[in-house]
Amino acid sequence: MTATAADAWARFSASLCACPSIGLTLDVSTVGFEESLFDTMASSITSAFDAMAELEKGGIANPDENRMVGHYWLRNAGLAPTPELQQSIASTVDKINAFARDVHAGKHGTFTHLLNIGIGGSALGPMFVADALGQPGHDRIVPKFVDNTDPDGVARTLAELDGKLAETIVIVTSKSGGTPETRNGMLLVKAAYERAGLDFAKHVVAITGEGSKLDQVATSEGWLERFPMWDWVGGRTSELATVGLVPAALQGIDIDQMLAGAGACDEVTRAHDARTNPAMLLALMWHHVTGGRGEKDMVVLPYKDRLLLFSRYLQQLVMESLGKKLDLSGAVVEQGIAVYGNKGSTDQHAYVQQLRDGVNNFFAVFVRVLEAGPSETEGVEVEPGVSAGDYLHGFLLGTREALAEGGREALTITVPRVDAFHVGVLIALFERAVGFYASLVNINAYHQPGVEAGKKAAAGVLELQQKVIGGLGEHPADAAAIAQAVGATGREDQVFMVLEHLAANGRAVQAGHGAGATFSRKAG
Repeated sequence: MTATAADAWARFSASLCACPSIGLTLDVSTVGFEESLFDTMASSITSAFDAMAELEKGGIANPDENRMVGHYWLRNAGLAPTPELQQSIASTVDKINAFARDVHAGKHGTFTHLLNIGIGGSALGPMFVADALGQPGHDRIVPKFVDNTDPDGVARTLAELDGKLAETIVIVTSKSGGTPETRNGMLLVKAAYERAGLDFAKHVVAITGEGSKLDQVATSEGWLERFPMWDWVGGRTSELATVGLVPAALQGIDIDQMLAGAGACDEVTRAHDARTNPAMLLALMWHHVTGGRGEKDMVVLPYKDRLLLFSRYLQQLVMESLGKKLDLSGAVVEQGIAVYGNKGSTDQHAYVQQLRDGVNNFFAVFVRVLEAGPSETEGVEVEPGVSAGDYLHGFLLGTREALAEGGREALTITVPRVDAFHVGVLIALFERAVGFYASLVNINAYHQPGVEAGKKAAAGVLELQQKVIGGLGEHPADAAAIAQAVGATGREDQVFMVLEHLAANGRAVQAGHGAGATFSRKAG
């Protein structure tokens, strides 16, 4: 063994974080940190552990909304700060399992398909879990998703359910009941049921806040069932709340095992030792690689088709949690870590070329799954003594080595298999790593002022559209003239784009192209 190889093995052995109780290891040996990092960051690490402990006790972790943050209680109800919350969590999980059993037994009708309507955290987590743990041809109910207010997207999904609506159960998920994208999707789907002569109320379940607009509609119309959406669970951490558990249970996924995996990971990641706590070690490596300033992007590379949607799920969890303009003292810091990814070995033929030889503005997170899949157990070989799974694993190790040789830093997470328990482990690992990292850089991971700003801006555009429609006349006028007429001077570009949209959808008449185009009211 060469000196270099011996050094690499020594570093790997010393830095490998093995967690046998949850079947997970985290390899940070290909990150270029010095051992002094743990001493340099000791005070910040201690503060992060303390902040997490306060959060789990029920401290107000989201001061913007004066809310507790309690997604960790979902997999251990005994941690919740009041007996009422403990009972609510436990009884809700029981209710979900009982409802799923009743649906599978045909007590509410015959359901073969599920249509889940939600957006953001109400869609990304459920979509990831459905794809990761689904068994095509063997799912109890086949899941479909409406996750946007795009009418074409809704129509495409409904087309997949053509002739099957009578056997489709619908879930509508919105905490407030007023989320525009979800409400719009619900109205479009409801119209499809009515066109088919079906009673929508007999097919639909609500997941929402108690007393919300959606809760009131579900109650007054007699929907199949209602499940609570607690205000102390944020959308991006709601996969192991009703948001994710209800559709998963209906699909036939073992939600108790998902919760067990997450709870077991929570136990491991409560240890106040940065070297043996994989969530803190993960957060610490993020901090080191990005200079604590988000200077590099996180590229998530799972070498497993079932984890294809993991990077999309992590985009919201990481970027909505960490992308903050202000720190806890109110200083402008503009923090965040950008996340993207696909899957191996597809990446070998896509952007790995740039990762290896191009701009070094990223760090990689490999997700390694030891058990290859059915073809391994069936004994299929693609070459003598070599399986398809061997190739996949070889591509992972080869890419890891190639990146290391090019001075590109990477982390490697290993789990034995993709099952309900280990999906729960992965969700919990990243949830806590995000919380730790936020503490290390002194920001609030549990609010989202930028998202709220975007929602307000969108509402303003719709208000402008109504003014523009009212300002259209029989005689053509350009966008500047219409903007002036409706009191929108300074917003001519938005007025022009609104007019183009109206004209393209048959609600106005456009003459000409570009900024000089004119618009008028549609006759009749």
